Amino acid sequence: MAVSRLLLLPWLILVASLGVTALLWDHERQSNRGELRAQFDFALRDTVSRVEQRVAAYEQLLRGVQGLFATTDMTNRKAFRDYVETLQLDANFSGIQGVGIIERVPSAHKSAHVAAMRRLGYADYRISPDGEREIYGPIIQREPHVGRNRAPLGSDAWAEPVRRSAMEKARDSGLAAVTGKVQLAVDPGVEENPGFIMVLPVFARGQPRDSVAQRRASLIGWVYASFHMRDFMASLYGKQVPGLAFAIYDDVDTTDGALMYRAGTVPGKRGTVAHDALSANEYMIVAGHTWTLMLSTQEEFEARYGRDTASVIAVTGVGLSLSMALLGWFMVTGRARALRLAAEMTEELRHMAQHDPLTGLPNRALFSDRVQRQLADAKRHGGRFAMIFLDLDNFKPINDNYGHAVGDRLLQLVARRLQDSIRASDTVGRIGGDEFVVLMADLSGPDAALGLAEKIREVVRQPLLVDGRELNISCSLGVAVYPDNGTDEMTLTKCADESMYRAKAGGRDCIQLAG
Repeated sequence: MAVSRLLLLPWLILVASLGVTALLWDHERQSNRGELRAQFDFALRDTVSRVEQRVAAYEQLLRGVQGLFATTDMTNRKAFRDYVETLQLDANFSGIQGVGIIERVPSAHKSAHVAAMRRLGYADYRISPDGEREIYGPIIQREPHVGRNRAPLGSDAWAEPVRRSAMEKARDSGLAAVTGKVQLAVDPGVEENPGFIMVLPVFARGQPRDSVAQRRASLIGWVYASFHMRDFMASLYGKQVPGLAFAIYDDVDTTDGALMYRAGTVPGKRGTVAHDALSANEYMIVAGHTWTLMLSTQEEFEARYGRDTASVIAVTGVGLSLSMALLGWFMVTGRARALRLAAEMTEELRHMAQHDPLTGLPNRALFSDRVQRQLADAKRHGGRFAMIFLDLDNFKPINDNYGHAVGDRLLQLVARRLQDSIRASDTVGRIGGDEFVVLMADLSGPDAALGLAEKIREVVRQPLLVDGRELNISCSLGVAVYPDNGTDEMTLTKCADESMYRAKAGGRDCIQLAG
C-alpha cells in the first residue's frame, strides 16, 4: 500500500507543475495584452492630438485672413490674392483645397451685387442655385485660382443646410466653425470625395459685436477654408503608428453615410480583422463640431508591439513539469539527488511566477506582497516608508527607431542601475512596459524619499551604451509616503501614480511629492 501511494507522487508533481505553468502562461498573456493596450491608448491619444493641432493651425490661417479685412475691404481682390500667395499653401498648409470669401447679400442688394461682380470681369456671374431667398451667401473669391479652384463663382453656401448651420454658428459665436460632411463646390458631378469647410465670420469695421444681436447686425461675410478629408489627413503632423486601422465619421453617427475617411479595415466593416483586435471610439470636438474617430489594431500592430513570452513560458513549463515528474519517479526509487533537483526546479518556477522575465525584477504580484508586509510592520511599530513610481520619458521613440531588441536591452540596463541605487532593505520592481516602482523601507521622513528619488533620476540620466550605440533617456518620478499620503496599498499606489503623471505633465525629468 505504501509503495502504491509513493507511485502517485510523480503524477502529483506533474499536475502541480502544469498548474503553475498554466498560471504563469495566463499571467504573461494578460501582461502582454496590457502592454498592447498601453501602446494602443497612446496611439489613440496621439492621433486625436495631431488632428486637433492641425485644425488649430488652419484656424490661425483663417484668423490671419480675418485680420486682413480689418485693414481693407472684402472686395479688395488683389490684397486677398497676394496674402494667400504669401502663405504658400502647398508648403505650409498642404491639406487645404482652397481659401475663399463668402459675402452676405440681403435679397434687396442681390441685383446690385451681381452687377458689381460682372463689372469686375465676371460676365457670366450669377448666384446659384436660382430662386428668391431672404439672404444669400455667394462665394465671391477662391484662392489659389488654379486647377479645380477655377470653378465658377457665385455658389450660394447659405442655401445649403449643412454649410448654413456652420455659418450661423460662426456668426453667432464670433468663432471658427466646421461644417458636417459635404461635397465641395469645386468637385464636378457626383464624385464621392468627402470634405468639410471651416468658416470664420467677418464683421464691419468699427461696429460693436459683443452680443449675438450685434454680431448678426454687423456681419458682412465669412472667410473659409475648404478641405478634402483625405488631403487633410495626409497633412497631419507626425507619422501614424503602423498596424492601426482608423476611420473618421461626421458627428456621432458611424454608418457608411457619415464616413469621411478610412484607412485600413475597422471592426464591423467589410474585411478581415484580427479576432482579438483592440478597438475604441473617441469623440473629438473640432471647431465646435463633433467627429467620431474609430481606431482598431491589425495583426501588424500585435506583431510589432506584442511579446511571445507566453508561449515560451508554456513550452518551458511543460518541459520542466515533465522533468520534475521524472525526478519524482527517481525519488520514489530512492534517488536522493532527485529530491534536491526537484526543489531547485520548484524554486525556479516560483521565481518565474514572482519576477519579470525581461529584467529579473520583482513583478507586480511580488511587489504587492512586500508592500503588504511593510504596511503590517509599519502599523505595528509606528514606522514610515515610501513608494516611488518611475516612468521612462520618451521610451517609445527608442523602440520605434531602433527596434524592440534595443528597447529591451535598455530596460535591462535601467533595471540594473535601479538595483545598484537602492539599499538592501529596499525593493525595486517592474510593473509593466517602461514603468518601475521602488519600495523604500524604514523611512526617516519625506526628505529621505526625495533624496533617493533624486539619486535615481540622476542615475537614469547617465548615457547608456546599447549594442555600441549611446542612448540618453530620462524619467519622471512620483513619491508617496506612509502614513502622510495613505494608510493602505491602493491609496499609496494611487498617490504615487498621480504624482508621477504630474511630473510628466510638468515637463518630465522631474520629481513630484504627493501632497
